[in-house]
Amino acid sequence: MEWLRDAHAMEEQAEQMLRTTAQRLRDYPLIRDKLIRHLEQTRRQAITVRGCIERRGGDISFVKDMVARTTALAQGLGALFVSDDVVKSLLALHTFEQMEIGAYTILITAAERVADEETKDACTSILAEERDMADWLAGQLVQVAIEYLSREQSKAA
Repeated sequence: MEWLRDAHAMEEQAEQMLRTTAQRLRDYPLIRDKLIRHLEQTRRQAITVRGCIERRGGDISFVKDMVARTTALAQGLGALFVSDDVVKSLLALHTFEQMEIGAYTILITAAERVADEETKDACTSILAEERDMADWLAGQLVQVAIEYLSREQSKAA
């Protein structure tokens, strides 16, 4: 149950991160649009995890959710003070996706151990979406670095 609550808080944090990052990256429409699509997935994931928690007789942790949202908000505010926001934001999002992949892998194992097929299936579906996003972000890192450096060189010229 505690890991499910952690996953719900993690999705709340991801939602805040994705929303604020997408708002800041207006000059990168491909990335912004992908983040907005993943934001919708993230909202559905939070609902799914909450359903698993409630089905098992628990409830979400408002404290964990609040701390997660606040952490994401602080991270977003910090990005306003760096010139290479797009590069650092993609790196942070990719790292966060890796944490989500690990968390859902653990939840799948736990669900198997307690014979909770519904939670296992829900987490397996979410895991696939997180892996897809992590792979997409990894594929963007080099291109974004090149594009950022090109823009910086154009400004300097």
